[in-house]
Amino acid sequence: MPQTFYTKFGKRLFDTLASACGLIVLSPLLVLVAIAVRLSSPGPAIFRQLRTGRFEKPFYILKFRSMRPAPADKGALLTAAGDPRITPLGFWLRKTKIDELPQLLNVLRGDMSLVGPRPEVPLYTSQYTQRQKRVLLARPGITSPQINFDEEGLMASRPDKEEFYLSEILPAKLECDLAYCDKIHFFTDLKILFATIAQLLLRPFSASPSNRPRTGAPQPDINP
Repeated sequence: MPQTFYTKFGKRLFDTLASACGLIVLSPLLVLVAIAVRLSSPGPAIFRQLRTGRFEKPFYILKFRSMRPAPADKGALLTAAGDPRITPLGFWLRKTKIDELPQLLNVLRGDMSLVGPRPEVPLYTSQYTQRQKRVLLARPGITSPQINFDEEGLMASRPDKEEFYLSEILPAKLECDLAYCDKIHFFTDLKILFATIAQLLLRPFSASPSNRPRTGAPQPDINP
C-alpha cells in the first residue's frame, strides 16, 4: 500500500467526515428501515457478523437483517440468489443495498473505510496466501473496486457453493482488491463511490444483469 498523505491521514479524515454526515442525513431512513425489519419478521433489526479487518484485527460488521435468523453456528456463511432464508423485505433491502447502510457506523468507529477490499470472515481469511494477505493492510470498505460483481448470481446454480466461492470467486475478487491496494488514491476512491451511487440509483429498476462478469475478471460490488 502506498505511503502517501492520503493513505496515512486523508483517507481516515474523509471517512470520518463523510460517514458522520451520512448517518445524520440518513438517520430518518435508518430508523424507518429498522422498524420495518423488526415488524416484518421475528429477530433483531441489525445483523452482526465477525469479519477480519485491517492488520487481521476482527470486528463485527453491521447490516440490516435481510434473512430469517438461524440457530447459532448453523447458518451458511454464503448467500446465493434465491436463498429461501431471505425475507420479502430483505430481498428489497439487498437489491437496493440499503442493508449495508449500518456499516457507516463501522466506518465512523474506524473498523472500515468507505472504499476498500470487502471484509471476509476469519474462516476464509485464514486461508489467504501471504500475497493475498496484503489486502489486510487496508481498512475493508463498504464498497470496493468490484461494484458489479454478481457473486450471488454466479453461485446460485452451483451444487457446492462454498467450494466454487473459494476456488473461483474469492481469488478473482482478491486480485481486484490487490490492484486497488497498490494504487490507493483520493480520486480513485471518489470514482468508485460515484460509480457505486450510480449503480444503486439504477439497480431497483434493472432486471437481472445480462452481462454478469466472469470469474477471473471481477468488476466492483458492495458486499457478500
